[in-house]
Amino acid sequence: MKPGPKPENGHPLTAAERQARFRQRHQAEPVIRYRRPADRRARPQRWHDAVAELVRLQEEYATWLDALPEATQDTATGQALQAIVELDLSDILAIEPPRGFGRDDPRTPGTP
Repeated sequence: MKPGPKPENGHPLTAAERQARFRQRHQAEPVIRYRRPADRRARPQRWHDAVAELVRLQEEYATWLDALPEATQDTATGQALQAIVELDLSDILAIEPPRGFGRDDPRTPGTP
């Protein structure tokens, strides 16, 4: 068992004295807490944003694949890039998520 704080004047510290020391020691250390901002977009908007991000990423990967030297196109990286570029995102782009479902319930997350 770890010994407690050393008494200053020869007698053990009382609970109030220990609490005062604790507060004094921790008062100088500010606690900074960060909270992630709540995503207040509606579900259809989040869907459209996610699909748009997928399309942008696919375009970036296509550019990367075009810039690869011929010797590295058969490597794992080249094959992964080729698989991403060949994905057909037209089905995902054509989907229109349902609107209005859950809008009457304030407990449903993601609704405006």
